[in-house]
Parts: sequence; C-alpha cells; structure tokens
Amino acid sequence: MELGATSEETTSDDRFRAFVSYSHADAAIARKLHRKIENYRLPARLQGDGELTGHDQNHGRLGKIFRDREDLPAAQDLSEAVKQALTKSEALIVLCSPDAQASPWVAQEIELFRSLHPDRPILAALIRGEPAEAFPAPLLQGREPLAADLRKQGDGWRLGFLKIVAGIAGIPLDALVQRDATRRIRRVMAVTGSALIALLAMIGMTIFAIQSRNEAQHQQAEAEGLVEYMLTDLRTELKGVGRLDVMTKVNERAMDFYEGQGDLSEMPAESLERRARILHAMGEDDEKRGDLNKALAKFTEAHRVTETLLARDPENPDRIFGHAQSEYWVGRVAELKLDWVTAKSRYQSYFQGAAKLVAIDPHNPDYLMEMGWSHLNLGIVEIRPRTAKPFGREQFESAIQWMEKALEYRPGDFTIRKEIGNAYAWLADSYYLESDKTSYLNARQNELLAKQEWLESDPQNNAAKYAVAKAKYAIAAVQNSQENKASRDSLLLEAQSTMSQLLQIDLSNLEWNSMAKKIDDAIAEK
Repeated sequence: MELGATSEETTSDDRFRAFVSYSHADAAIARKLHRKIENYRLPARLQGDGELTGHDQNHGRLGKIFRDREDLPAAQDLSEAVKQALTKSEALIVLCSPDAQASPWVAQEIELFRSLHPDRPILAALIRGEPAEAFPAPLLQGREPLAADLRKQGDGWRLGFLKIVAGIAGIPLDALVQRDATRRIRRVMAVTGSALIALLAMIGMTIFAIQSRNEAQHQQAEAEGLVEYMLTDLRTELKGVGRLDVMTKVNERAMDFYEGQGDLSEMPAESLERRARILHAMGEDDEKRGDLNKALAKFTEAHRVTETLLARDPENPDRIFGHAQSEYWVGRVAELKLDWVTAKSRYQSYFQGAAKLVAIDPHNPDYLMEMGWSHLNLGIVEIRPRTAKPFGREQFESAIQWMEKALEYRPGDFTIRKEIGNAYAWLADSYYLESDKTSYLNARQNELLAKQEWLESDPQNNAAKYAVAKAKYAIAAVQNSQENKASRDSLLLEAQSTMSQLLQIDLSNLEWNSMAKKIDDAIAEK
C-alpha cells in the first residue's frame, strides 16, 4: 500500500493474522477484503478439528487483520507502526495491480516481511491487470507466493476469497470449498423451508380473507408472487445444488395453492399460465427421474391450458411463449419414448412459436435463445434415429449461431455459454457419426471451454460441475491412441472425482448415476 500513518491495532500487543499491503488506488478493495476476512467465520467442522493451526478459536473467526488507513506522501521509509505490524503478522496479503507494482511502499513491505518471516506465507491477490504488469518485483523473488485471482475472468471473488482464507488459516482449499458448498446448500434449504411456511401462511390468509373480495384479491396476489419466486429464483438455486427432492415438495405446495382456488375457469389468465408453468416444472422433475408417463400427464394438462390461453389472445408474446414451452415438453417426452414422428411435429410447433417471438422483438435475447433451442431440438430428432446424413449438423450449427447472437446482447450471462456448450456437444456427435474425428474433438473442446466458463462463474453450482465432468468424459472416450493415454486417464480421473462428490449430495439422481457408471467402466477398461 502507499502507506497509511497509523492504525489503532498497532498499539496493542496482539498479533495480527495477516497484513494487507496495497496501493492507495486500491483502497476500496482493500477495505472490502479486510472487512470480509475479519467477519468470515470458519465452518464449524473446520474449527478445532486438527486441520487448523494458530487460528483464533473465538467463534471461528480468523483474527485481526492489519490495514493502513491514510497515506504518508512525505515519508521516505516505512513508519514504525507499520514495521511493528509486519513484525506481528502471521501472513502477508498483497493486492496486486499495476498501481501496486509501481508503489515503493508495497515493495518495501514485501521485502521487510520476507526478511522478518522467511517461512510465513505471502498471498498474492490479483485484482487488476495481468500478472506481469501487476505483481510487484519483490513478490517474484524467492519462494513463489500463493496466488488468488479475484478478477471476474480469473477465480472470481468467491473462489479467490476462499483461497486467501485457506492460505491464512492453513487448511486445504478443497476442504474449505466443500464446507462452503455445504453452507450454500443449507442456506437454500433454509430459504426453501421459509418459503414453504410463508406460502402456507399466504394461503391461510387468502382463505380467511375471502369474505372481503378486495382483501382476498390482495392476499392472492401476494401468494402468487411467492409462487413466482418459487418457480424462478428458488428453483434455479435448487437445480444448481441438484436437489430434485426439495424441488418436488416446492412444486407440490405451489400446486396445492391453485387446487384450492376452486373453479379454474374463473381464474385470471396470468394465474392459469402460472399454474401451467408449475405443471411444466413438476413434469420436468418426473422426466429427470425417468417417470415419463407421469411427466406426459402433467405436460398434456399444461398444453391444454396454454393452448386455450393462446386462442384467446394469439398475438400476446407471453401466451405464445407459454404454449411454445408446452409444445417443447410434450415433444421431449415423445423423443425419450423414441416416437420420432410426434417429437418432430411438436418441435416444429415449438420452432414456429419461437419464430413468432423473434418477429415481435428481434433483439430480445430470451427470444433468440428460444430460436436456438428450437433448432437444437429439431437437430436432435434428426440425429437420434441415425437414419440419414448430415445427422442434424445443420440444425446444430444454426442453434449455435442463434445462441451466440443472444450472447451479444447479454455477454455476462454464463448460462447462455452453457447452452452453447450443449449445442457443441450435439454438433460433436454429428461429426462422430460422419467419422470426422478432428471436427469431433474441436467441437468437444469448444463444449468443454463453454462449460468450464459457466463453472468458473459459479464454482459451487453442481449442475455446472456435472456438465464439465460429462464433457471431459466425452473427450476421453475417443482418445484411444497411445500418445493420448495420459490425457485420457487424467480427464477420466477428474470426471470420476467430480461425480463421486455429486453423488454424495443426491444419490437418487438417475442422470448422475448413469454418467458415473460410464466413467467407472471407462477407467476399468484402460
């Protein structure tokens, strides 16, 4: 840092868990990191279990962190307060940026800390610029520092922060990441429980207030708002951690609300459409478990509702979108039952709905993604029967083009990158059937790259972990030559490790179990 004059912490005889060295230009990030570290509580299972050494056991906190507060522009050397703080610090955190590299104060602090404590850890946190233009020269001398890349294109703030905590606490990063993932699942479960309780309360209030029409309408709007949250944000979180069991309970609670409303014909269009979306969600969960008949019953009921709503208001984009989803899901079940004629017919109807949406708003990334998915589905019903070339390749190429166009309007959306990765996976399969191994591997590498970017944007997302493991398996599956053996073995072992972790979270997930078995069989064959 371009040095601060004093800190009240330096007047104490207490030791500091870490000293944060930074340029004054990076003061805002230094303050944020300081606050986060001092407020961070180590997971209970990592407190006092032998994995930590020398940490502050007070409620799992790491301990005091030293950070200067004011500049010393007239100083020629480190202040005595800073020297004392460095002497008392167990670790040094260096915020690396072009300004930090140019700062003589940062350089002096690194040199003094290294001379005082040659065996204590120095943690480099890259916040701006590339390493060559951001790392101060003394940092690169002697033992290589532990590095965390806090930039979005690097580890990101979440994983980078955990690397710093792991370095300070002296614990394996994997142990901390796993505990952090467990915390996240517990938070989602807690939110789920609260949401369910709140929904029941809303339902109760709605029934109680039915004698007053205005009050009843207000309470119903509140309840439906909660249902909307459960269908969107909460469902996304639950899918991210792979909890199909909790999603089922959420869907059932939401459906109970609508079943208690009486005559469906008297419900407003928005409520009927939301009910159809619940049926889509419940059917999707049935499909994931392999119960196609239950899934089809729910999708068929949703199709009947959305078809009626669309007939009432055929130019309404919400109604077009809702019915297009019904067409897709009915087609999806037909595809899984190998009924290619029905699947293709439904997917063509889905394509027509997507085309109408793009005609209404050609710059809407959601509508552009619908076009991408519709091409993808049409390609799937061409490739899966494997009856004629080019095995859906042209449809998959169109899907990628539409999705990349959507990404131009929403460049920070890593879920779009995930879907582009899925499209590349299908494109790879079409190349495989045409015996074009080179194009196959190129497409698979593009798939892996897109899905790794998705995972890097959300390191604790279990769906992303599964997607990366599956992509690694697909690449390894065709690396049969001797020169590719090392790469193949490495990819399979990485994928096996990931699947083992995922199955500990949800052993009932059929898709995860199937992929884990394929990977195990491939390893056993080598």
